[in-house]
Parts: sequence; structure tokens; C-alpha cells
Amino acid sequence: MSLLVVGLSHRSAPVSVLERASLSADAKIKLLHDTLAAEPAAEATVLATCNRIELYADVDKFHAGVAELSTLLAQHSGVALEELTPYLYVHYEDRAVHHLFSVACGLDSMVVGEGQILGQIKDALALGQELHTAGRLINDLFQQALRVGKRAHSETGIDRAGQSLVTFGLEQLAVHLPVDAWAKGKRALVIGAGSMSSLAAATLARVGVAEVVVANRTAERAERLAEILVASGTGVRARSVAMSAVTDELTRVDVVVSCTGATGLVLTGDDVAAAVVGPAGLVPSPSLPASPGSAPAPAPHAPAGLDSDVVARLRAASEAGIRLADGGVARTIAPGAGAADGCPVEVLAGDGRAALTGVDANSLELHGTWADQGEAAAQRQPRKGARSQVDVAPVRLALLDLAMPRDIDAAVHRIPGVRLVDIESLAGASADAPMAADVDAVRAIVAEEVAAFGAAQRAAHITPTVVALRAMAAEVVAMEVARLDGRLPDLDERQRAEVTQTVRRVVDKLLHAPTVRVKQLASEPGGAGYAEALRELFDLDPQTVASVSRADAADKNDDSGRAS
Repeated sequence: MSLLVVGLSHRSAPVSVLERASLSADAKIKLLHDTLAAEPAAEATVLATCNRIELYADVDKFHAGVAELSTLLAQHSGVALEELTPYLYVHYEDRAVHHLFSVACGLDSMVVGEGQILGQIKDALALGQELHTAGRLINDLFQQALRVGKRAHSETGIDRAGQSLVTFGLEQLAVHLPVDAWAKGKRALVIGAGSMSSLAAATLARVGVAEVVVANRTAERAERLAEILVASGTGVRARSVAMSAVTDELTRVDVVVSCTGATGLVLTGDDVAAAVVGPAGLVPSPSLPASPGSAPAPAPHAPAGLDSDVVARLRAASEAGIRLADGGVARTIAPGAGAADGCPVEVLAGDGRAALTGVDANSLELHGTWADQGEAAAQRQPRKGARSQVDVAPVRLALLDLAMPRDIDAAVHRIPGVRLVDIESLAGASADAPMAADVDAVRAIVAEEVAAFGAAQRAAHITPTVVALRAMAAEVVAMEVARLDGRLPDLDERQRAEVTQTVRRVVDKLLHAPTVRVKQLASEPGGAGYAEALRELFDLDPQTVASVSRADAADKNDDSGRAS
């Protein structure tokens, strides 16, 4: 066994790199074909999820294999090799097996113990089988990884150590409330109809949302998912819509979960801003009461360079204590705040970059810098007794982005009334999540299974040699029985059969102890040399051994394909 894995994950690389290095379905296929075309690799498959990209291969040369697999990952991910290399990790032979088994058990997941990775491992194996890039080693390894993962979930409480990524994301959206209480009666939009999106829809139905709307590029899949939800017995209402209707649905729902395979944004800042604002472009916003005895605001007056209509709208908005949405970013308007607090742009306070119609862009840039500095200072020196924005700000639209690369523009967190949780924020939150005691039990299972898998692979390595030895012995028996027939032609059938059986029994007894013992020795670490010693001692034909290996591998591949 010369198993090599080269990859990167949320543990080794920042989300921004993972996002850029994500592989499309076509890229996975091309990557596997090119891997097999490369000299060091005999078989391969790729495990690509939101949080990891790993290329598994059976190689005959370690250093050449690492170089080739790293180069191929860079080529097909679109990230330059020199940029990707610092985030890559390499595992070889038993350490590679240990890594995959740990991944299958959820020990290496962003949320420890989540079970979705098992489906992704099964998909990786199926892809290798479909493309005929997975040989005996990859088939054995991934089939066993699936069994180890299932064993960990059935024999331990690893499920209690963490939740699925969907559940964990909903917990982050709910903040201090139980998910069931937070979700009750809400309307949800699920974008996508793949495995993760389907899980999200099922989870939302289970925690008590009133309605789930499914949007997908393939209408049939969205309709099917909606039908399954209705038939689930949770009492949730479900319907499907076209992707073109997503922006309209944003105005009607409270929660959005998105996980598609799109390479660009599915929801832009403009889409979300348009959904949470009112018909006049304004949304309610809490405002501080005026100080007792304060003078009324002066009449609107347009400073030099500003459009008078825009200033009038801003003044009206500030007096009403409401927000103005523009350019995908919402800005808080407060009369005279700029002069009082040092903002370089009069009548604008809050956050923003894009220029309003008639407003000088440079002035707005100055304002944005001032706002960011003030925001950072406020975070560094929180006022005594003040509650966090998460605690007090009402959330009009909760967004959960589980896609990689991201489906939802990260800038939407600046829009008042919007809360966004994405892969990056989940990674930060899960880093501090409590670990269950069952993790130790799962680690013990992984260690046990790695040892057993290594022993089985080493024993399997010598099996073709043992089979070839027994085949040679059978030929010797046949030749000697034929020679005996020539020298003793008067033997009847019963006598001939008895002599033949006796000779076979002698040969079997002589070979039994050595072959059993050599299998035991070969299964131990460092036992790979016993097969070669056996071939040398009995002068076995290498071609015979190779033909047995090919036939055995073909049988194993057929069995694995049927099992999947």
C-alpha cells in the first residue's frame, strides 16, 4: 500500500483560500483523469466539500507523488501553486488511512461529530468508480471508511459532541434562543435542492417553521423536495419556485438558507437590501430620543455640491427616525450628527461607501472611514451597561450561507435588520464549541480500525503469492499423477483416485503451516518483504503472481460497485 493524500481544509487554510480553491463537477472529473495520466498514480479519487479538498491516490513514488498531486490541485482549483502550497497537508500510508477514518467519524469536521461527511465520502467513492479511477486500494479504503464512520456513530455518543452544519448554523442565527422557539411560525426560503439544501429544508421543517419555499435551477428537483417536505408529517407547508422568483420571495420570508454549486453570488447586497426596505426605500430603525429642551432641527439646506432633493429626503428620513437604503448598503440618518461627532460629511452618520445620487463620492468615502473608526472604537470601549447590537437590533431577515464559494454577498451584514451566518463565521464559532467525552472513544475506534486495515492490506498483498504457490503445487501433483498412470496403467479408477487424494493431502499439509504463518507475519508492520521471500524460495513466476493480483482486483472492484 502506497496511499497518499494531498489536500487543504478549514483547519489548514482560511475560508478565502478554500472559497477560491473550490472544485466544480467538471473540474473534479478532469482532475481525476489527469491524476491517472500522471506517472506516479495508479488510482485516485477526490473528496471535495465546503470545508475540504483532498486528492487520494495510490502512488509508487512518494516525493514525485506529492509534487504531482500538489501541482494538479493548483491547476484545477485555479489557485497558483506558490499560493496554495503553504496551506496543503500531506499524509502517507497509515497516516493517510488514519486521516480519512477521522474525517469519516466527524473528528475533523468544522462541527465535531456531524454525519454529513459520510454522504460526501460515499459520493467521492462513487465518482471514482464511475470514472474507473478507483482501484482496489481506493475501493477498500473508502468502503472501510464508511463502515468506520457508521460504527463511531452507533457505538458512541459522538453525535452529542456536535450537530450538523445546518443545525449549528441555525443555532448561530437564533443567538440566545432555542432553535425551536426561534424558528416557530417563521417562513423560510431554501436555495438549492442538493444534499445539504435538502438537509436544511428537513431541519427547518423539524424545528417548526410554518412554510418552506424551495428554489432550484432544476425545477423538478425543487418540486420533488417540496413534495417530500409536505409528506414528512411535520405539518410544514412547502412549495417550489423558479430561481428567477428568489428576489420576490425574499420580501415574504424570515429565514434564508442557501447552498448551491454556483460559482458566483446567488444573492447580492442589492437583492437583500431591496427585500428588507419599504416601498419608498426606507425601513424602520430605532432612534434615540431628542434631549429635553433641545432646539428643533434647522430647515433643510443643501451644502455646496449636494443635490437639494437628496438633502431634503435625508432630512425627512432623519426626522422620522428611519433608514435609507441605497447601493446595497443601508445608512443611518441622524440630523446634525456629523458636525457633533466629527463626521466630515454633514447630515450623514452611519456606514456607507457607494455614492448617493448628487452626493460627492469622495465625501462619502471620508464619511465611511469616519464611521468605521467610530464603530471600531465603540467595540474597543463598550459603554457600561450597553447591550450588544445582536441583543437589541431586530432581525428582519436571517441568512445562512453554507456554500463554498459563498452564495450570499458578505457585505449584507452591514444592512440593518439582516443577520448573516456563513462558513467563515461558523468556523470561528465552532472553534470554541465544547468537546464531548465520546471523542476519546471515537479516537480509540479509529486507531483500532487503522491497525486492522493496515494488517488486512498487508495480508492481501501476500495472498496472490500464496495462491500462485498453491497453483504451482497443484501442477506438480497433476504431473506426478500423470507420470504414475504411465508407469502403473493397471490401476483401476478407485485406486487412482486414492493415490491422487493422498498426494494432494501430503502437499496441502506441507504447505499449510508455512502459508498460514507467512500471512500472519505479512500482516504485521514491516511484513511486506515476506511475499518477495516466498517468490524467491519457490522460484514462482512473477507473471503468474501478477495475473492472480489482477483477477482478484477485478473481483473486488465488481463487488464494491455492487455494494455502492
